[in-house]
Amino acid sequence: MLDSRLAATPRAQRALAELDGRSLNFDPTELPDGPRAKPGWRVDDYRRPLPSESPGEPAPGGTFEIAQGLMCGYAFADPAIVRAVFDPAGGLADRNMLLQVRFGPLRLLLGCRVGAIADETRTVDGRSVRIWGWSYGTLAGHLERGQMDFAVWKWLDDGAVEFRIHVVSRRARVRNPFVRLGMRLVGRREQVRFARRACERMAELVERELARSTSAPRDEPGAAQLAPQRSAVAQERAIGDGDERDLPAAYAEDQLP
Repeated sequence: MLDSRLAATPRAQRALAELDGRSLNFDPTELPDGPRAKPGWRVDDYRRPLPSESPGEPAPGGTFEIAQGLMCGYAFADPAIVRAVFDPAGGLADRNMLLQVRFGPLRLLLGCRVGAIADETRTVDGRSVRIWGWSYGTLAGHLERGQMDFAVWKWLDDGAVEFRIHVVSRRARVRNPFVRLGMRLVGRREQVRFARRACERMAELVERELARSTSAPRDEPGAAQLAPQRSAVAQERAIGDGDERDLPAAYAEDQLP
C-alpha cells in the first residue's frame, strides 16, 4: 500500500523521480503467452474467493467495486513485506511505483511501472465474467525481471467474485554478492509469500469494508464508496516509522546472457 511516511523522505522522493528515466529490464515479447513458461521463466497463478454478489453486473458499493478501490491504492500489499511510494494524483495508467522490499534488516528500493489496465467482459468456459485489473513490469535495477497482473473477477451467472494474481518472472543479474546470495536463499520464498499474503489481505480488507458499509448510517451519502479510502488512511496511520536502512536498487543489470 501507499506509505505516506516513506513517501515524505527525501531519499524515496529522489528514487521515485529517477524512475522516469528507467526502462523495463525485460522485453515484453519474451513473456510467455499462456500458462506455460518459456525456458528460464517462471509462471505462477494465485486466486482467492471474495464475498459474492448477486448475479449480474457488479453492484454499487459491492465486493467488485470495493476491490477496485483497494487495488488502485495497492492496499492489498502487506506493508510488513512491501511498502510502496507513488503519486496517487497521477492516476493509474503508466504509474511509476517505488517498492520498498524487506530482506531481514535490509530495505531495498525497487522500481516498477504500471502497464496494461484491463476492463472487460470475457467468456471463459461458456461463462461470462467481468474483469478489472492492472499489471506492472519491473524496471532497470530490480532484482527480478517480469510482470505481475492483479485482477478482480466477477462471474455474472452466479455472482462469485475472485481476486487473482498472475506472475511471470525470472531473476535479474545481481552484482552485490550479499544481495545475490539472499535472493538465492529466500527470493523465491518471499515472492510466493507476497502473493499469498496479498490474496489473504484482499479478502480481509473487502470483508472489513463490506461490514463497515453495512453498519454505516443509511443517510450518510457515499458510505460504501468512501470505505476503501478511509481504510487506507487508517492503515497508513498504523504504520510505525522504525529504523530502516534503505538501499538503492543499483544491484541488478538489465541484460542476462
